[in-house]
Amino acid sequence: AALFAMPAGLLAQDKASVKDSGQWAVVADLPEQGLVGFAEVTPDVINQYLESSAQFAENELAPLNQTGDIEGCKLENGVVTTPKGFKEAYQQFCEQGYSSICCAPAYGGQGMPLTLGLPLMEMQISANVAWSMYPGLSHGAYSALLAHGSDELRQRYLPKLVSGIWTGTMCLTEPQCGTDLGLIKTRAIANDDGSYSITGTKIFISAGEHDMAENILHLVLARLPDSPKDIKGLSLFLVPKWIPDAAGNPATRNAISAGSLEHKMGIKGNATAVMNLDGAQGWLLGEVNKGMACMFTMMNAARLGIGMHGLGLGEIACQNAVAYAQERVQMRALSGTKHADLPADPLIVHPDIRRMLLTGKAYNEGARAFSYWLALQLDIEEHASDEAQRQDAADLVALLTPIAKAFMTDNGYTVTNLSQQVFGGHGYIRETGMEQFVRDARISMIYEGTNGIQALDLIGRKIMMDQGQKLRKFTKIVHKFCQAQADDAAMSEFITPLQQLLKDITDLTMAIGMQAMTNRDEVGAAAVDYLRLLGHLVYGYFWARMAKVALTKQASAAAPFYVAKLATARFYYSRLMTETATLKASIQSGAKNLMEIEEDAFALGY
Repeated sequence: AALFAMPAGLLAQDKASVKDSGQWAVVADLPEQGLVGFAEVTPDVINQYLESSAQFAENELAPLNQTGDIEGCKLENGVVTTPKGFKEAYQQFCEQGYSSICCAPAYGGQGMPLTLGLPLMEMQISANVAWSMYPGLSHGAYSALLAHGSDELRQRYLPKLVSGIWTGTMCLTEPQCGTDLGLIKTRAIANDDGSYSITGTKIFISAGEHDMAENILHLVLARLPDSPKDIKGLSLFLVPKWIPDAAGNPATRNAISAGSLEHKMGIKGNATAVMNLDGAQGWLLGEVNKGMACMFTMMNAARLGIGMHGLGLGEIACQNAVAYAQERVQMRALSGTKHADLPADPLIVHPDIRRMLLTGKAYNEGARAFSYWLALQLDIEEHASDEAQRQDAADLVALLTPIAKAFMTDNGYTVTNLSQQVFGGHGYIRETGMEQFVRDARISMIYEGTNGIQALDLIGRKIMMDQGQKLRKFTKIVHKFCQAQADDAAMSEFITPLQQLLKDITDLTMAIGMQAMTNRDEVGAAAVDYLRLLGHLVYGYFWARMAKVALTKQASAAAPFYVAKLATARFYYSRLMTETATLKASIQSGAKNLMEIEEDAFALGY
């Protein structure tokens, strides 16, 4: 639990009660009046959840990770069997109340904040990412049903979903469309009883069919016959695997089934299914033709969850790499023998090994500070009593969610690769488990909207469409922090480059906007590099805040922690954030070098 420690009293009503606990003390931006409804979330309560969750992840989930990868899921006669132990672990998960932690008490939930739920999610991902996807998708379905379902649907389905007895999925992708959902062909026809008959095929459906729960609630995008033929004509439907009777028990098998399971590079313990709907009965969520707005309630939460895949897998890979580097002896240190009692020095004495380990440490700890703060903004958006605070939080969440998804997963994949590299040849074989972390991490850059799509969403929808209003809300936070450190000479090594990056991003945003007025390809050409540039501003800001705390605490009883934190902050600024110079030059090069080559020329010269 100590590895995942969060600030004691983070959600207490009294802001002054936030206690010092390392990096988390610097991200407790609570409204002055506290978060309504969370007064009971005391330090003791938080610690109990963290400790029990850590034990569950370590003792129940982690032992199933490699075996689940080797065994995978099996489909026979329409029935999917998950790897040995997955079902039993899920039953324990539900019995211990983890499925209901961040759900509404009105439907059997515990009403805890997402700021507590996110570190528990990180533990589950680190221990067994394929398993963690089953409850993760269920919570997304819960969010969409809670926000857009009728009272009748909520009363009928949410208690079972909250308890974990039933699970959920999201069914978007089809063979002919992934990102471009306007091409969806799945059809919905209204029935006389108010339900709909839905027919079509969905692919890449994570947890689409399995044996871990008695029922599965599918959220399906489909189009009514007279609806527009583009993305504006999609509606969202709740399609249960089993239609419950009046008593709420599974009664009638619905016409939705798994046609096959995908053979994948990673996350093999999760059942990724092709789902066939043959006139399946479904119920409308929200309004007709407003399906995308409803689905984004689920997708925004899912995208933060996928960002956590980058952190969780990066964390467990880095932990393994550090342990290996401390134990494995290879060669002597270039600066002279460090361990004369050994036949060679441990790997960790070598500069390049330290480069790889520090890259993992810096990206992981930056991601953790950022994502937990983002979870706090989600709690503020949902629960703060002041409307202006809720709106500011909502705008920050909208702006930063693409960065959480893309920047965190890009970095997570980098960290898993570097951690595998630390193992050398031993990292390439299955026995150590390092190659699985790499394979499992790769999908996080693709699903829930590829990272390229996240970049387009960030610059096109979240920044250009409102003339940078949301961006200014975040840059104002960074600017005010930098101003507050103006007289602190010890902070200048962080504040000076952070201010320069802030200026660069402001100038580049204006330049891209001007160029896009005559050539929209300029936005597409800049998007990926621009997201990464903004990602470094985000991480740089949180690392500067952590450095500020570390500088004041180096003489405390926890001095080694703060000294290491400060050293990692310096590494991030001097080794990783310097990537921004290359990103800036790439953005400034424009779209011409991408678009001037003819399409046919890509196939020439082989």
